[in-house]
Amino acid sequence: MTPPRLFWVWLLVAGTQGVNDGDMRLADGGATNQGRVEIFYRGQWGTVCDNLWDLTDASVVCRALGFENATQALGRAAFGQGSGPIMLDEVQCTGTEASLADCKSLGWLKSNCRHERDAGVVCTNGAFQSE
Repeated sequence: MTPPRLFWVWLLVAGTQGVNDGDMRLADGGATNQGRVEIFYRGQWGTVCDNLWDLTDASVVCRALGFENATQALGRAAFGQGSGPIMLDEVQCTGTEASLADCKSLGWLKSNCRHERDAGVVCTNGAFQSE
C-alpha cells in the first residue's frame, strides 16, 4: 500500500526542518574537515561552482562550520560530483561573511557550470586538522 500524499509532504518538510537558506555542509570528504561544498536554498541542497573559487571563499565555509580556517580550496569536483542544482557560481568573498550566501556571486541558481566543476574545501583547526 502506498502511503498517503500528505505523508510524503511531511517527510520532505521534516527532512529539512531547522535548515535555513545559506546553511552549508561538506559532503563525501571521508573526514569531517573536508569535502564538496553544499549550500541550502529554497528547500534543497546544491553545490557551488569552482569558477573564481579561492582560499578566501573556502575559509568562509570552514569558519561557518566551526573550523578555524581553510588550508585548501579545491575545484574540478575533487570530492566527487554532487547532485541537485548548482546554487552559486563566481563566488567572491572578502573573508568576513557568515556564509557564501553573503558573498558576491552571480546569484542563486544562476550558473552555466556543470557538476564536474563542484568546489571543495579542506578545513583546519590551527596546526592540527580535525577529523
